[in-house]
Amino acid sequence: MQNGAHIGSSLVIKGQISAREPISISGRVEGSIDVEGHNVTVEPGAHVAADISAAGIIVSGAVKGSLSADLRIQLRAGAEVDGDIVAPKIAVEDGAVLRGKVQVAGHDRVTMVA
Repeated sequence: MQNGAHIGSSLVIKGQISAREPISISGRVEGSIDVEGHNVTVEPGAHVAADISAAGIIVSGAVKGSLSADLRIQLRAGAEVDGDIVAPKIAVEDGAVLRGKVQVAGHDRVTMVA
C-alpha cells in the first residue's frame, strides 16, 4: 500500500474529501473525492458512491460515479464501476466490469470508445 491516508473497512464517510496525499479506501464513501497530484485506490470490498478526480485511480472494489484521472485509471479484476471514465491511459483487467462511457484523452488527442 502506498503512504498516505487510509479509510478503513468499518468507516462510512458522507461528504467531500479533498486531499494532497494518496488515499486508500477500504470502507464506504458517499459524496466526492478530489486528490490533487496523487493516487486514489479503491480496495476490494470498498463501496464508493462518489465522483473521483485524481492523478491516478486504481479500482478493485465498487464505484458508482465518474472517474477522472490526469495520468491513468486501472480497473483490476473484481472491480465494478458504474459511471463514465476519462484519462490519458486506461487499463481494464479481465474480470472487471464497467458500465459507462470511456474517454481516452491524451495531450493532443481525444478518442471516444463505446
